[in-house]
Amino acid sequence: MDFDVPIQTAAHVVISLIAIVSGAVVSYGFLAAKRLDRWTAVFLATTVLTSVTGFIFFPMERFTPGIGIGIISLIVLAVAILARYHYRLVGRWRVAYVVSSVVAFYFNVVVLVVQLFQKVSALKALAPTQSEPPFAVAQLFVLVAFIVIGVVGTKRFRVEPTSPAPA
Repeated sequence: MDFDVPIQTAAHVVISLIAIVSGAVVSYGFLAAKRLDRWTAVFLATTVLTSVTGFIFFPMERFTPGIGIGIISLIVLAVAILARYHYRLVGRWRVAYVVSSVVAFYFNVVVLVVQLFQKVSALKALAPTQSEPPFAVAQLFVLVAFIVIGVVGTKRFRVEPTSPAPA
């Protein structure tokens, strides 16, 4: 592995890893019917920063799947942020919050899997072009896991709506 990376890349990776870890905690909260307000704030902020730093820190010479994921992720995150902080999880906004948060977390993990298959020698040997079965199986496993998290989390996450901000 190449550890000689620019500071922008290192910062982007650290932010992305924090987003993934906090996303895992927030997803646990969905499954356990716990709001986990601080973890949610960290997850949403770092996931937004992951996309933003991806656009700012890396050159855009042409449209790539990563750029597409970043754009869609920011749209999905806007829904999650509105549902959580503006609409306070009332009514259908609870489902919108869970689904959009899980989708944003999924995008982070999909990019992580892609990066692992590109950067980790053993994985790169298994799927050098990322069109081989080991890569497809890994991505399918991730997709199924996130569908389960989304469905079960939507059913279980029935917490009280958040209180309005103090005046």
